[in-house]
Amino acid sequence: MRTKIAVANGDGIGPEIMDAVLTIFNAANVQLEYEFVEMGKSYFDAGHSTGMTEKAKETIEQLGILFKGPMETPKGKGVKSINVTARKVWNTYANQRDFRTLNGVDTVFSKAGIPINLTIVRENIEDTYGGIEHLLTYDVAVGRRIITRPGSEQVIRYAFEMCRRKGLKKLACAHKANIMKLTDGLFLEVFQEVAREYPDIESSDIIVDDLCMKLVSKPQTFEAIVLTNLQGDIVSDLCAGLVGGLGFAPSANIGDNISIFEAVHGTAPDIAGRGIANPTALLLSGIGMLRFLGYASSAASIENALLYTLEQGIHTGDFGERSTPSLNTMAFAEAIIANLGKTPEKGAVIATSDFEAKHHHNPIKNKLTFTKNDVVEEMIGVDVFVECDMQPNELAEVAKKSLRYNENFDLVMISNRGTQVWPTGSIYTELVNEYRIRFEKKEGKQIRQKEILHISADLSEEVKVCSVEFLMNFNGKRGYTLAQGQ
Repeated sequence: MRTKIAVANGDGIGPEIMDAVLTIFNAANVQLEYEFVEMGKSYFDAGHSTGMTEKAKETIEQLGILFKGPMETPKGKGVKSINVTARKVWNTYANQRDFRTLNGVDTVFSKAGIPINLTIVRENIEDTYGGIEHLLTYDVAVGRRIITRPGSEQVIRYAFEMCRRKGLKKLACAHKANIMKLTDGLFLEVFQEVAREYPDIESSDIIVDDLCMKLVSKPQTFEAIVLTNLQGDIVSDLCAGLVGGLGFAPSANIGDNISIFEAVHGTAPDIAGRGIANPTALLLSGIGMLRFLGYASSAASIENALLYTLEQGIHTGDFGERSTPSLNTMAFAEAIIANLGKTPEKGAVIATSDFEAKHHHNPIKNKLTFTKNDVVEEMIGVDVFVECDMQPNELAEVAKKSLRYNENFDLVMISNRGTQVWPTGSIYTELVNEYRIRFEKKEGKQIRQKEILHISADLSEEVKVCSVEFLMNFNGKRGYTLAQGQ
């Protein structure tokens, strides 16, 4: 019985490499049926703000699997990336990308005899990819970085389970919790909590900039790494460079109901239509999809044929030995087809599944995830962000006036770009026209939201209020950060 999946050709070189990959699948008698959906740049241009037709959305949600080529988001039109939108709308929370040395693809590491075989698991929904940004003043832009406990646990648990399935013994959590103490700090805290449930896997954490240095000097020391969204995006592309580039980097976006397998390289419009593009990344992504769907034997057969082909020095124009002629896209696919049933001398794969089988469901309402309700919350105060061109001492006098009818609060701090400038600071701190004013409740006082909003309202009589953030404690632990120098 054939499994039906949704297929989107993509833009630029997308249709050419998708045709090559599906030709290989058909030659290998993979039991798939394809329903092609309308997605990509041309659908943005036709007025579909999401980059896909309503029919495409319905088809993907009905089938639960999308296999897609590279897609372009029009620049300068105010629309969101179709790739990011698809991952977020369908909650494909874990981005798994496997990087390994491929014989026939020369890199500085392969030439040095250093094998690379590591997996990056990137959180795929949250972080700065919410795209929630505001201009608070003409000169000051801010973006919200959203890290949640449920979202972190979901992807971290996936990473540990993935290690077990693949027989990996080490998982590292990369982060920047030394600076982003609440957001990255939460991600790291959840990692450490979940790690206790997997004593068979050696867990560790590493600052992300230190990770980048070690990846380009000793990549063989890592087996698997889990990261937040933006850091994972950057590090996964760095890892692609270690094994030959994005043309050899598969990508799987895994969700509980819908999953997406795609090539993450660009659309290469400069060579589109010429039939010379390298289909390897999309083929590797498709091989991962076959394993996900339970076609492990077909996946192994095709991957071994690809590895054998690469080992023989057969290549497209973007890689390989320059002294041997390169093949065009379809000729490269035909070479792989001719090698079905053969195995490489090094790195042959066996028919195993790297993915947990997911059962597609059609939910009747949005899933709401949250953690336990027995958390003790305490409101401490408020940060009011304002636009003004005053000096810190002048602004402090204005802020104190907003408390003239409220004896429950103290003005405790004013900062500029995160650095404290009142009550202490340095004359050498250069300022912009956006400040944070922090009010905290006095010892023993109980406060309400309404009082905080009244402070902001009174302050707005003197300066422009740009944003308001409540200060909270959770189970006695501060839920906000201090200013630099506070």
